[in-house]
Amino acid sequence: MTAATAETLLGLSSMATRALLAELLAAWQAQGGMPVAVTSIGGVDAARRVAAGEAVDVVVLASDAIDKLLAAGHLLPGSRVDLVHSAVAVAVPAGAPVPDIGSEDALRAAVLAAPTIGYSTGPSGTALLALFERWGIAGQVQAKLVQARAGVPVGSLVAGGEVALGFQQRSELVGVAGIQLLGDLPAAVAINTIFSGAVATTSRQPDAVRALLAWLAAPATAAAKQRHGMAAA
Repeated sequence: MTAATAETLLGLSSMATRALLAELLAAWQAQGGMPVAVTSIGGVDAARRVAAGEAVDVVVLASDAIDKLLAAGHLLPGSRVDLVHSAVAVAVPAGAPVPDIGSEDALRAAVLAAPTIGYSTGPSGTALLALFERWGIAGQVQAKLVQARAGVPVGSLVAGGEVALGFQQRSELVGVAGIQLLGDLPAAVAINTIFSGAVATTSRQPDAVRALLAWLAAPATAAAKQRHGMAAA
């Protein structure tokens, strides 16, 4: 990736916001906004590339990753803008028996009964493992955990039969062929992530990025966020 030109802003995002950003950026550009080229990859890799000094303008990641990059001086102070709330959901292969996940006890029983469990490298995966620890079942499920490689959707593991029960941001499960989306985790154990944008210190056009982030956070974008399984922040 090369530094941004006067005509294009360059960005990095995690996979969770890939489809949403594609829609919103097309609308932004259709109304005369500066073109934006965003590369969506695994969030861990995206943060690593920003920390390594890659020349980008805008970064969209989970808020905790944004805060770490801000603290390390890789993003401009005060430039964080919260964009969406994203809930973790559960999926099984299409046609498979549907377990009850309507309560915390039911979800715990479904996890224990599943022969294989898929989870991501991102913040949702970290939170899920912490939930298993809190439930006291981490040792029981360890052997059947399958972590998706960075940038690989958990939904593809579910669709391919590699895992029987998959957990990931709902936005990454919506519309995936070959799976059945069961819904979000029950409220008592809900895992919600805020995804935020910020201006990279390598940007030559920070004001243009701020204008973009303000538009991405505007009320007019709320309907698109809902279509992609997220809620406006």
